[in-house]
Amino acid sequence: MAPRTSSLKVCFAAVLMLPATLYAQQAPSPTLNEILQRLEANLNRFDTRVPSLFCDEHVVSSQMAPKTPPQNTVTDSVFRLSRTQSPENTKTLVESREVKTVNGKPATSEDVDGPTVLSGLFEGALAVVSLDQAACTNYTLQKINSKRPGDSYSIHFATVLTPKNADACFLQEESSGRAVIDSATMQLKHLEITTPHHIITDGDSSTLRLVGKRKLTIEYAPVLLGGESFWMPSLITMLNTGGSGFHTTSWSFRATYRNYHRREVTSRLLPADAAPKP
Repeated sequence: MAPRTSSLKVCFAAVLMLPATLYAQQAPSPTLNEILQRLEANLNRFDTRVPSLFCDEHVVSSQMAPKTPPQNTVTDSVFRLSRTQSPENTKTLVESREVKTVNGKPATSEDVDGPTVLSGLFEGALAVVSLDQAACTNYTLQKINSKRPGDSYSIHFATVLTPKNADACFLQEESSGRAVIDSATMQLKHLEITTPHHIITDGDSSTLRLVGKRKLTIEYAPVLLGGESFWMPSLITMLNTGGSGFHTTSWSFRATYRNYHRREVTSRLLPADAAPKP
């Protein structure tokens, strides 16, 4: 009788597990619109709740051109993202940095000096794949494997710019790319943008230099700020190439970000007869 009792227990356990297995298999995969809605909600949360912060920024900027030696600039800075109030009484996020060293020597200027500079991506890049940009961007959701629900979601996109919508578009040049979405949190964790005919300008005079190809990538990772988790850039790379054949010039930019901290101002009240400590 003992073996039979054991067999009944095994069969009963299998029956209990069956509905959960079927439920997992029948769970519907999110649609493209549902994913865009979650990304839009994440963007709104970032815009309204991310605190002013600072972190370490390490930038390697390079230029390689024919018949000239490569130019390389390595910059270490304290990067800041500040929540400020505009004259229209709206809150905006402003990027700034305190340059500490350039090529291992103390900095003599607050400006990042190098063959290639890049800014404005901490908040703006999150809008590239969102409902807000659907008016000027086509999105395509890569087929989701229902047997592997933990896989990341991949969205391919391409701009559709017209004179009527271009002003409201984050990407002002015809571009395409791919966004990788973490399936557990619906947070953007990888973004790549290719602009085949990017206008490369001189940073000093803003005069047109040439038109070339730009490849931009951003890697994101979760960061804890004030008890809340936000996905922030951990690595930003950019490669611009212009010219053709033996006359091709390339500009590269690689920035890493770590040691994120919330910017806080603390104060305490002292008795009138108490002298403040130095």
